[in-house]
Amino acid sequence: MIIKVCGMRDAENIREVERLGIDMMGFICWERSPRYVGEVPAYLPKCPRVGVFVNPSLDEIQKQMEAFEFSYIQLHGSESLEFCKEVREKTGCKVIKAISISSEADLAHAGQYEGFVDLLLFDTKCTNFGGSGRKFNWDVLRDYRGDLPFLLSGGIGPDDVESLRQFHHEKCLGIDINSRFETEPGIKDVEKIRQFLKALRKN
Repeated sequence: MIIKVCGMRDAENIREVERLGIDMMGFICWERSPRYVGEVPAYLPKCPRVGVFVNPSLDEIQKQMEAFEFSYIQLHGSESLEFCKEVREKTGCKVIKAISISSEADLAHAGQYEGFVDLLLFDTKCTNFGGSGRKFNWDVLRDYRGDLPFLLSGGIGPDDVESLRQFHHEKCLGIDINSRFETEPGIKDVEKIRQFLKALRKN
């Protein structure tokens, strides 16, 4: 199971979380987010880095990509299929498209991204763009029959270990964790993540 920790920005916190053996680390490049990373941290992880954007311009993505050396670009807004394709072709990065979910109907649009992005991220539908700390009903994903693999996101917290161990979908590659493991926006509780991962990985 891939473990992606998103919303990082403090160099020492990044270093400590990286030591836990996570697989991907996300940096939010959207200025309206409380976890916005306004400048490149003094330390960047060696694991794949994900740049998270909301309705950006291609120039904005390319500027941040050069600074952070992103491996993935995560698009969290209402970006068009053509824009997703352009980002993938012109940056050389893999593209993750976030899909906001509250019901089965929201899955209907997921299939259109096949051939345009590399990975989907299913997040909780809310008034903002992610970071709500709330879960959606994962049972909805039983109706997902697309070819694109996905990450499960949206309010996953320390008390979700058993639910995650029971959740199975052939296209689910892993999970994205963020706000429910924080001491404050952008700062992760390292011990809380450590205990969560220990329980999740327990045979």
